[in-house]
Amino acid sequence: MYKLRGHHLFCLLGYRGMGYSKEYVENMTRIHQTLRANPKTLVQLVKGPDHLCEKYPNSGEYHCQDDNIYDRDAVILEKLGLHIGQIVSWEDIESSVQQHVIPSDIGIVCETCSWRSYGVCEEGVQRITTGNGLWEVK
Repeated sequence: MYKLRGHHLFCLLGYRGMGYSKEYVENMTRIHQTLRANPKTLVQLVKGPDHLCEKYPNSGEYHCQDDNIYDRDAVILEKLGLHIGQIVSWEDIESSVQQHVIPSDIGIVCETCSWRSYGVCEEGVQRITTGNGLWEVK
């Protein structure tokens, strides 16, 4: 079971192998590909740092404790109809995305995210809403 915070659910949808450091990318790729290959994998929704934050590079301000990130987590969980402490399968998260999210939501919910300009998260939401699952990342 993975512990994930709200906004990382959206990050995983758009993930294409980019990240903050080699170690971060390796960790995110492993988690992403596990969820892709095994959508029944359980996820516990947590408040604050999660399994992805564990590998965030220690290079100054700790992004994972920023108030704006906590706010984004809460907005995304609310949008998906999920809550902190809940344990759900990845396929149930994808189902919530299909029911409650459209690609243009990324521009609103993730307005201040530095990764948004790549457009991959909107594409990831589109993939999920059409039943295509997560991208393959090698």
